[in-house]
Amino acid sequence: MAGERKQQILETLAKMLEAPKREKITTASLAAKLDVSEAALYRHFANKAQMFEGLIVFIEETIFGLINKISAEETDGQKQIQRIISMLLVFAEKNPGMTRVLIGDALVNEDEKLQLRINQMNDRIEVTLKQSIRIAETQTGNKVDAEAQANLMLCYVMGRWHQFAKSGFKRKPMEFVQQQMTSLINH
Repeated sequence: MAGERKQQILETLAKMLEAPKREKITTASLAAKLDVSEAALYRHFANKAQMFEGLIVFIEETIFGLINKISAEETDGQKQIQRIISMLLVFAEKNPGMTRVLIGDALVNEDEKLQLRINQMNDRIEVTLKQSIRIAETQTGNKVDAEAQANLMLCYVMGRWHQFAKSGFKRKPMEFVQQQMTSLINH
């Protein structure tokens, strides 16, 4: 039961982050949305930072679980890159509240360790893209600066996430992706 309540708190927090108007989420507003006391929240989480950490854990587990699945299923380096980028954009589109966490928007007035964790996650995504680029290099014979290319790809994904969040979730991350992917991947 405690696990269910914890999950319900995180889902409600994520839902509140989906509001196009970016209002500061307080434990009082979260408790009111759940129709519980603030004390009830603190039975499951020591503080609000722990709640955001719970969302970040969900994001990391989901994204890296999918990246590992793509890497295991897809041996073609270029297709691996396309699938990873598409997955990152679709994840954001399906989880608007989580997108605000991914871009750090929801973490502005929170513990700085949370933003550091998101930065580390982005670094891991970049390393993964670099590995896929190196696979593509050996398959195509095209030599590229894998580090610079992986950084460009990550910047593209993060830019799409930002545009989505800052547009009040109107500009979909997958918009134009098919046309842009060719420019992004073909060296």
